Amino acid sequence: MNMQPEQAKFLLQMWLPSLKNEHRVTKSVIEAIPLDKGDYRPDPPSKSALELAWHITAAQHRFLSGIVAGEFDFSPNNRPASVRDSADIARWFAESFAKNCEQVAALSGEALVKTIDFRGIVQLPAVMFLQVDMNHEIHHRGQLSTYLRPMGGKVPSIYGESYDSAEAKKAAGTTA
Repeated sequence: MNMQPEQAKFLLQMWLPSLKNEHRVTKSVIEAIPLDKGDYRPDPPSKSALELAWHITAAQHRFLSGIVAGEFDFSPNNRPASVRDSADIARWFAESFAKNCEQVAALSGEALVKTIDFRGIVQLPAVMFLQVDMNHEIHHRGQLSTYLRPMGGKVPSIYGESYDSAEAKKAAGTTA
């Protein structure tokens, strides 16, 4: 793919607001995991809720920091011992995202068009991995959102009102 620096900057300006919105929504899904139910999994081979939340978080960190570095670091990014529940993961996710997003936003057009190799599978201009990251995040967030009700949680608004958010509004006596 032969992309010009100006085109890469355009894509960054277009995708960064979407990335920030998807992050906000994903964080709300992670925060909806009941603090005492993080070990829930729908069946034995599935990741637990906390494992899936960490996968989303660690992968986004890997994608964004890789875009900044101009190469991906595939060394393990295990959940720190201090990150024990969904609130801790949501906090780490927010802090990591803010730092990485700031660094991505500051990249030059030349840095954004640099080709990065992803595991020998695909080679793309760095800026294109923003879309790959969003697709990955949305996919796994959808998985995680299906865990919430069976584990006793409430599904937050994702792309519009959810049943649970509508019920919360009714209970609060608001319609807006």
